[in-house]
Amino acid sequence: MKFLLIFILACHCLPVSAETITIAVASNFRSAMNELINEFEADSEHEVLVSYGSSGRFFAQINNGAPFDAFFSADQDKPALLEAGGESDSSRFTYAIGALALWSKSPGLPLAEGELLRQGSFNKLSIANPRLAPYGVAALEVLASLGLQESTREFLVQGENITQAFQFVDSGNAELGFVALSQIMQAGVVEEALDEALEALIEGSVWLVPSELHSPIRQDALLLKRGENKQAAIDFLDFVQSDKAKKIIQTYGYRFE
Repeated sequence: MKFLLIFILACHCLPVSAETITIAVASNFRSAMNELINEFEADSEHEVLVSYGSSGRFFAQINNGAPFDAFFSADQDKPALLEAGGESDSSRFTYAIGALALWSKSPGLPLAEGELLRQGSFNKLSIANPRLAPYGVAALEVLASLGLQESTREFLVQGENITQAFQFVDSGNAELGFVALSQIMQAGVVEEALDEALEALIEGSVWLVPSELHSPIRQDALLLKRGENKQAAIDFLDFVQSDKAKKIIQTYGYRFE
């Protein structure tokens, strides 16, 4: 009996076994998520495997049984639908509010307030597919707010996600495009510096689109059914909501309410 008691106490003292989890993450959040994963893995024995892509694609895959433990979307709608459909038990939270930028690799272009868009003196305007990517929806809302949705329609090229929209501009296939601010700014830039010297911090020309020109890009995450019994998944989502993680996220141009 004494031996059994000692054995039970010893088992309770054993460290939690290391686990591997798989998460689906909207492509705009790639740089920030890579740093978050590095920090999390450095302080735990767990491993995080990550897939990046469009929120719309991941939503469809999860509904079809894709083996993800958690989902970091670029919007609120898709996580809310997954939650309502029984794919999660009320774990949803907003992990970041994204910022939209109009960007070109060519320096000195008059992008502010949509001036170049009004002039129509450009070849192609890149956006993310609004059917799949919330940043694409935001881009169309900006064009509508500026009264330019019709005049720019013939110039639009769509990437499946915000990463492809960025790549069109980065490769020169589009002269300018609406991208996530996090894709073009260097990590470590404090939020206060954005309005003061944004162009000095970024290659080319850039306009940080005022948030009032489009709906807030609130990005929600949730723990999926597959991850509910995995301590690593629970711990990782807790970490993402910590003050340490929020400070990292802010350095990539994201905001919190």
